[in-house]
Formats: sequence, C-alpha cells, structure tokens
Amino acid sequence: MTSVGKRKHHALACCFAARTTCLLYLTIGPLFAIPRTATVAFEVGIHPFISSGDLKLGLFIFSLIFFVFTIYFSLRPGQILDWIGKYLTPIFLVLLSILLIATFIKPMGQVNQYAAQGKYIAQPLFTGLLDGYNTMDALASLAFAIIIISNIRKLGIKNPNLIAVETCKSGLVSVVGMAVIYSSLAYMGATSLGSIKRADNGGSILSMVSNHYFGFVGKVLLAAIVAIACVKTAIGLITSCSEMFSEMFPKSIPYKKYAILFTVCSFAIANFGLNSIIKLSLPVLMFLYPLAITLIVLSLLTPFIHKQNDIYRWTTVLTGIAAFFDFCKALPDPFVKSDIISQLVNFAHLYLPGFDYGFGWLLPAFCGFFIGLIIWIIHGKKASNL
Repeated sequence: MTSVGKRKHHALACCFAARTTCLLYLTIGPLFAIPRTATVAFEVGIHPFISSGDLKLGLFIFSLIFFVFTIYFSLRPGQILDWIGKYLTPIFLVLLSILLIATFIKPMGQVNQYAAQGKYIAQPLFTGLLDGYNTMDALASLAFAIIIISNIRKLGIKNPNLIAVETCKSGLVSVVGMAVIYSSLAYMGATSLGSIKRADNGGSILSMVSNHYFGFVGKVLLAAIVAIACVKTAIGLITSCSEMFSEMFPKSIPYKKYAILFTVCSFAIANFGLNSIIKLSLPVLMFLYPLAITLIVLSLLTPFIHKQNDIYRWTTVLTGIAAFFDFCKALPDPFVKSDIISQLVNFAHLYLPGFDYGFGWLLPAFCGFFIGLIIWIIHGKKASNL
C-alpha cells in the first residue's frame, strides 16, 4: 500500500473512531443514560407519593432539583473520587443491604415456587443478555474507565503497569460486589411472588417489596436508595462525557461548559418520561452494544494482537453491518412495518444465524476477526521477505 493510501486509511479510521466515540458518549450521556437516572429515581422513589394528575409537574420539580445537585458535584471533578467513593457508594450499599437482609431473614416465598415466564422459558440466556443491554453497563464502563484511571493517577501512581494492576484490583472488587448484589436482587425477585403481585419492571417490584417489609418507612428507604444510586451514576456520566468531549475537541468548549450543556439537555429529555426514553434508546443500544463488546474483547486481546489495525477494522466493520439489522428490528412498529425496514429484517432473518435471538452479529464479528488476522499474517510474511 502506498503512503497516500495509508494516510487515507488512517484518516478514515480516525473519522470512524471519532464518530463512534461521540455516539457512544452521547448515548450514555445526555441523550439516554443521564436522563434515565433522573426518571428512574422519580418513578421508583417519588411516584408512589404523588397522584397521577401531578406526575408531570412532580417530574419537572424533581428533575430540576436532581440535576442542580448533580451539576454542583460535576463541576468539581477533582472531588468525585472522595464524594462517590467515600460517601455516596457506602450510603447506597448500607441502605440497599437493609432491604436485602430483610428478604433473607424473612423470605416472602420459595425460590423455585414459580416457573419462568415469556421468553425466559425457551431462551433464558439470550433474553437475559438482551435485557441487560438496557442497563448500559458495558457502554458506561468505557466511560467510567477514564475516571478510574484518572483518579488512580491522582493518587500518585504513574507507571502504566501499576495503573493496570490497580485497575484490575478495583475491577475484581467491583465484580465480586456486583455479583453479590445482583444475586441478592434476583433472590428477592424470585421470592417476592409469594407475597406481592407481578410487575412490569424491577422498580415496581422493589417498591412493593419495601412496602411489604417496612410499610411507609420502606418507601422512604427505597426512595433514598434509588436517589443516591442514580445521583452518583449521573455525576460519573456527566463528568466522563464532559472530559471526553473537552479532550476530543480542546479548541471548542471547555469542560465546565460541556458539563452545563449536557446537564441542561439531560434535564429537558428527562421530562419526556421514562417509558419514552426506553423506547427511543433500544434501537441505538442494539446497534452500539455489539460494537462495544467487540472493542472490549479486542482490547483484552491486545497482548496477542498488538492493536493490529486490520483486525480492529475488519471486526468492527462487519460487526457494525450486522448490528445495523438489529437496529432496524428494534425500531418502533411504524418504522419496522415499512417496506424497506421489513425487507432488511427479513434478509437478516434468513442469512444471519442467531439473528432471531438478537445475536446475529456474532458470526460476522468472528469472520471479521479472522479476516483481519489472515491479512496481518500475510503482511507480516511479506515484510519479512523484503
């Protein structure tokens, strides 16, 4: 390949990386994830206390207070480790533990008392993984990694190898902690059917469980748990998104102005309500999640593939093409029923294995990886013969 061709490929790769990064951070930032933190806190913690006729006004007032509190700490990124690590997270864990301990001391029913429902009967694994997309955890991890590494450096650790070690330690603690929390929540949900009615989402279940054990005090406890969890998440997201955009476009807008802009946008979108935000975010998540998963896997393989461009390029391109069909399938009904979208979905149904399960991108991702690997090996042999 000529030097001109290499420069063109490099320019295209940089353009794709910049656009993908912007889309990723806007998704986990002001477009979906940050507004959701306010609406989830409102729906789970505040909604039970107000009448249906006052919901819009209640959401407006609550989200205004929520984002004023959030921007106050987001404008002080140097203190985020202290506030989240030393105060907000411990308070959240203590409050949640009170509720979880109650479910173990006095269970509401038996774990195996009720059978699985809906898609969980035939496709429990795939359904659980796809439902997990709504948490945006994998997307957010790409953003929070910046905060973790930045704060590790602020603690005086500068050596890249030591930074990696400390990051792995924090990751291990998080994995163990989250495994305990999610397992306990799953136990709570499974046993709750013995005493409360079914609900459409976990927030409603938490509200009913809190009311079952502690009555009015339980509702207040739940409101505190959810509010603290959502505030600390919103602070982290606004901080990471603002830092990323200020680094990507250093000559345009400084960090503080990005933080204010993203907070105002999040406040406006939050007032559309939780259900609207979830419906709009699903197609975007179905497109971005495969790209995020493959990027994470490729990053973990860095010691073996050495960030080789051909492997990254082919894997990402083929994954993105396949993920576009998942994006089409997840669009609202008026779009899915249109001729063009329905033809694209039918094509993917016929020719992409695993598409019906939401994982039609897996085979293209593997194909892209091996194509890039073969090209890398061929180029290596040619270079050694010169």
